[in-house]
Amino acid sequence: MTSGVAALWSHRNSLRILVRRDLAVKYQQSVLGYFWSLIEPLGMGAIYWFVFGVLYSSDTGRHLGEAAGSYPLFLITGIFAWMWTSSALSEATNALTGQSRLITTMNVPRQVFPIGRVTGRFAEYAAGLPILIGIAVIYAVHGRIHPGWSLLSLPLAVALQGILLTGLALLLSAWNVLMRDVERFMRLIIRVLFYATPIIYPLSLVRESGLPGWLKVVYELNPLVGIFQLHHAIWYPDEFPDARLLASTVVGSLLVLAAGWWSFRRLEPAVLKEL
Repeated sequence: MTSGVAALWSHRNSLRILVRRDLAVKYQQSVLGYFWSLIEPLGMGAIYWFVFGVLYSSDTGRHLGEAAGSYPLFLITGIFAWMWTSSALSEATNALTGQSRLITTMNVPRQVFPIGRVTGRFAEYAAGLPILIGIAVIYAVHGRIHPGWSLLSLPLAVALQGILLTGLALLLSAWNVLMRDVERFMRLIIRVLFYATPIIYPLSLVRESGLPGWLKVVYELNPLVGIFQLHHAIWYPDEFPDARLLASTVVGSLLVLAAGWWSFRRLEPAVLKEL
């Protein structure tokens, strides 16, 4: 893995070129261009705010606590991070099958292609951060949120999410070449993960629910749970994950990265033969 990382670093310019090409192709024939990557999460945020912030405001506010007075910010924070996750997983799954000609002609580490999809979607997330910060400033001025040291949760959340998505991208892209059902299966998994992760609702809602104890433990073993708690903790310090959840998130993300990298290297000969 160390030699693979070194090879990837030596071809970082190729990665940058692939990411720029990917972004250019994605928006070249769109009138609004990159604004679509902002309109979609903002639109989703508006829908979920209407459902949970207006129609079920009493139930939502009871579990949100400090975040109840700024629920739109809570939603947008989670949805912006989720768009990076869902887009990266969807596009990384077919990163090899969709670029077979480049893969067989370019002399670069093949990991560049799925990692490039994760990096490109991160660029979209990073470009949307000014919007998120602007909304947060409005709530801070009105005394609805009180950010402080918790702002440091952002780099930690981004680092762990990047590690997890890279591992998943390597794993899924390789297996999808050998079994095309992986791409269809991931469409279902992505929908399930959206509701099985505290994105539009607080983690306390799950912990205080009547679910069996073992199911709550399984729920929190999902690394995305701790990652999205870190995203929410940027503005709401009370949402910062406890030591157990944070440890399981870090360990889980690193294990996924190691498993993804190992699987990709083991399957690479068969993948190239198939392509």
